[in-house]
Amino acid sequence: MTSPITPSPTGWTPGMRAGAEFTIQARTQGQMVRTRFFRHRGAMIGLGALIFVVILSYTSIGFWKIPGWWGLDFSSTGVLVNEGKPTLDLIPWLDGDGLSIGPHPFGQDQIGRDYFALTMRGTQISLMVAFVIGILSTFLGTVAGAISGYYGGKPEAVIMRATDLLLTIPVLIVAAVVGNGFRDTGPFFLAVVLSLLIWTSLARLVRGEFLSLREKEFVEAARAMGASSTRIIFRHMLPNAIGTIIVSATLTIAAAILIEAALSYLGYGVQPPDTSLGLLISTYQTAFSTRPWLFWWPGLFIITIALSVNFIGDGLRDAFDPKQTRVRA
Repeated sequence: MTSPITPSPTGWTPGMRAGAEFTIQARTQGQMVRTRFFRHRGAMIGLGALIFVVILSYTSIGFWKIPGWWGLDFSSTGVLVNEGKPTLDLIPWLDGDGLSIGPHPFGQDQIGRDYFALTMRGTQISLMVAFVIGILSTFLGTVAGAISGYYGGKPEAVIMRATDLLLTIPVLIVAAVVGNGFRDTGPFFLAVVLSLLIWTSLARLVRGEFLSLREKEFVEAARAMGASSTRIIFRHMLPNAIGTIIVSATLTIAAAILIEAALSYLGYGVQPPDTSLGLLISTYQTAFSTRPWLFWWPGLFIITIALSVNFIGDGLRDAFDPKQTRVRA
């Protein structure tokens, strides 16, 4: 005769061995998403690299009226040291003197400006443009997709036709025309213009999600109980589409870094006296054979930021994937 199953204070699962005591830890969807994300090695490496780049760029030369710990300004000229070559010893074990940074670790340009300060300023501007584009285009795409997917009819027809029209227009060409016409408006205006052009892909994704969600039982139940359309959209449907939105936002940020770099490289992006990573590459592309450090440092930061955000997006996609059910305790 088998002994009865002994449940724990928190409950028990049928089919366990007789006398087995155990504890069930209920997990919310958010806890499972966090667990999957923090166990994604690529995402953790990307997140660490991105945080390092952000902290380095904003604390080194400062921003707005907050000073940084780096003593040189990106616009100040000076006397060339070591013929403008980097004073950072990247291979310290060859000479046995240990790690040597020197006054200009990234070197200097032809007029004596510290290239580390220039690169940090370019990183700040590129990050600002990328995150403004990511946030604003995500907001626009989410609102447009939610309205078209939930209401259907004429709102859907108007929004989707506008989306199709914008998808047929090359982003770089329109951004170059606008950037050429508004050269003195600053990088923030450039970010806003690009946001108005690249929200369309997310709108189509969100529309597809809402078309599927609006037929679900919980939406019908909320509608039957008299919930308003706004409440149904923001309290019931949007949380179920948040995974698609977040992943798309991260990929948009990565794409925005490359778009801004391409525009600045072509001369239609950020304009002097300010700078960005793409503008630095464009300015010193002719020095690639004689002073290659002027080309490699901004290129290295562009690659680092783009890859980091892509790895984070890959981790978020796996974390929000409902098929990922193997989560360790």
